Amino acid sequence: MMDPRVKILVTLGFSVVLAVADRPVVLGMGMAFAIFLVFLARLNLRQVMTRLLVVNTFVAFLWIFLPFTFPGPALFSFWGLQITRQGIAACVQITVKSNAIVLASMALLSTSTVFGLVHGLHHLKVPDKLVHLFFFSFRYIHVIHMEYHKIINAMKARGFEPDTSLRTYKSYAYLIGTLFLKSSERSKRIYQAMVCRGFDGTFWVFQHFAFRKRDLFALVFMGLFILFLAFMQWGSVR
Repeated sequence: MMDPRVKILVTLGFSVVLAVADRPVVLGMGMAFAIFLVFLARLNLRQVMTRLLVVNTFVAFLWIFLPFTFPGPALFSFWGLQITRQGIAACVQITVKSNAIVLASMALLSTSTVFGLVHGLHHLKVPDKLVHLFFFSFRYIHVIHMEYHKIINAMKARGFEPDTSLRTYKSYAYLIGTLFLKSSERSKRIYQAMVCRGFDGTFWVFQHFAFRKRDLFALVFMGLFILFLAFMQWGSVR
């Protein structure tokens, strides 16, 4: 398994370069690289497609509004509304960027445990508070989700049926407020328990990574590819 520090650095570099890129060749190569990483990591394609469906659900809203509102010469008209070439191009860029970054992140980060990623962030000198925030958010998001289902089941047991009435909106508002209160109370109890066990804000690490030759090869290979993408975007003559 690749060193988590390498995965974090490559994911960060790839995401930054692709997020600001706008040349079609760079976006195409970035997407191809992300797909290559997915197959190299041997991820479950069904799970990959399910997660991409969630991402593209939000991207779909851009396709509904952006082509009609982006300034530029009209490509064609639809129901009296003008669709611009620049709007279509912007939607394509956002779609490719978001899918490529998500695919690369899944291939690199999901193949490591959360403890390995936290350990890697610590070794990369990320501030301890951010490391703690990442770790505890991941650790207790499932607990909050369980609390949500408990409250929903209790509401259904009392005959609650969601609709578009004011009563439904108030019920969901109370649900969100209750979740915030429960989360706050639980966080205080967890913090007090950690303080009782000697927690002082330091992320102690007892086992360290061993940087192997294949980790160095992966870092150099993928790092050079990311630099090549950056050169294709800004270094070459357009």
